[in-house]
Amino acid sequence: MDTPYNNNKEQPVYDVIISGAGPVGLFLACELALAQCSVLILEKAGSPDSPFKQRPFGIRGLSAPTIEALYRRDLLAGLELHKQLKNPHQNAGQGARRQVGHFAGIPFHEGDVDTAQWGHRLPGSTDLSLISEMKELETVLSHRALSLGVEIRRGLALASFQQSDDGVTVRAGEQGFTGLWLVGCDGARSVVRKSGGFEFAGTEPEFTGYSTQLELVDPEKLQPGRNLTPRGMYLQSQPGFIAMQDFDGGAFHQSEQPITLAHVQAVLRRISGTDVTVKALHVASTWTDRARQAMAYRDGRVLLAGDAAHIHSPLGGQGLNLGLGDAMNLGWKLAATIQHWAAPGLLDTYQTERQPIGAQVLDWSRAQVAIMRPDPHARALNAVMRDLMTTRDGATYMAARVWGVFTHYDLEGSHPLTGRSVPNIELESGTFVGELMRDGKGMLLDFDMNVTLAKLVAEYGGQVKYVAANAKESLGLSALLIRPDGIVAWASDGGFDEQAVRQALALWFAAQA
Repeated sequence: MDTPYNNNKEQPVYDVIISGAGPVGLFLACELALAQCSVLILEKAGSPDSPFKQRPFGIRGLSAPTIEALYRRDLLAGLELHKQLKNPHQNAGQGARRQVGHFAGIPFHEGDVDTAQWGHRLPGSTDLSLISEMKELETVLSHRALSLGVEIRRGLALASFQQSDDGVTVRAGEQGFTGLWLVGCDGARSVVRKSGGFEFAGTEPEFTGYSTQLELVDPEKLQPGRNLTPRGMYLQSQPGFIAMQDFDGGAFHQSEQPITLAHVQAVLRRISGTDVTVKALHVASTWTDRARQAMAYRDGRVLLAGDAAHIHSPLGGQGLNLGLGDAMNLGWKLAATIQHWAAPGLLDTYQTERQPIGAQVLDWSRAQVAIMRPDPHARALNAVMRDLMTTRDGATYMAARVWGVFTHYDLEGSHPLTGRSVPNIELESGTFVGELMRDGKGMLLDFDMNVTLAKLVAEYGGQVKYVAANAKESLGLSALLIRPDGIVAWASDGGFDEQAVRQALALWFAAQA
């Protein structure tokens, strides 16, 4: 065994140490603590405050799987921004041509989206998309984590770690900490990923992106909205806030040169084709469309989640949702492993389920870049996509992809709901299924009150709860086995094969000895 950093016998041993107190690390900590695991979060930044976490830079769209996850843990009610802003995804069907999303800057509109094609969702389910900001989300998650006993240490960055068969020791500043497991939620430049030697494969960037808050002498020289030009793209979302894409192969971002007023003005003039003048530069950052993914999400007792496991351009805003999905998937599986009630190979399913979802998002990002390049071929593809997205089927497909409606796992089972998010069925009592999931446990929901199913669930102790109830609209279902993350593991439309139920239970949970 390697010599541990922490030789202080009085120092507590945590079940899990998480590097990074962003939304992914915080949400994962909440999931673990809900399952009675002890958690320490180490965060490099001394303060959670940053202009890039607030409006307008910090604005993020939450997709359907994220909204469902937050709702099922009673976290959605704490988000207020979407109530203050006019929600672009409400009032569907009233004929308005309101933009509700985009692909590579090409808008699709609510009147063109046919949600009836997504038959597995129920009326009364959670929203398909909402607006939030990073600061608001982190605040809600921080409060929940602290209330569950999570320890958060800010201004203390993980510098290195060593792992053994029994646990992981980490160095942060002059201090050492010990945990049974370590999870890197420390972003695109993850120390955990780099120190752990995880292979990070993918494609190199084509542009340097800029997010700026500035003052212009002559703002009338720039067009509002998103503008593709022969030299790149600029977006004026509101006066004083300019985003740009300069197709320089990511050279400026990678150079790590200071972002000066003169440089921003030169790039803005070249892309816009105007002689616009920047009077003052208040905030500026750069980013790229580099798209890479860890070839393994786990090495021994070390795991990756969020941007530490995958990076891509922020086009379409799917990175946050992808990372929160990682946390929801990993949390209960890691907790089950720690508490010795995990089914064999359960933790391995974290990678097998989440890595394909990550690969899809990376390709989605690459596809957007491909039709935004300042060349004739990209412009031709862009024109074709614009035509497709004005059709009902095209807009519906795009909305489903952007809002995560198609997200599912390839699980064993023949029922169409298997591997998909459980519909938010309302019971006759007025309680919704999502409200029954706040404890983070698995659930067998039985609309037929079958004694055999109740006896099967009893073999799994407190891991799975049995709920027998009538539904206002059961969608023709007679029973459902629901994982702690809200994914349907087994379903029946009438009657059931006892052996199939036993197999599904054994696949995701460990029976009591």
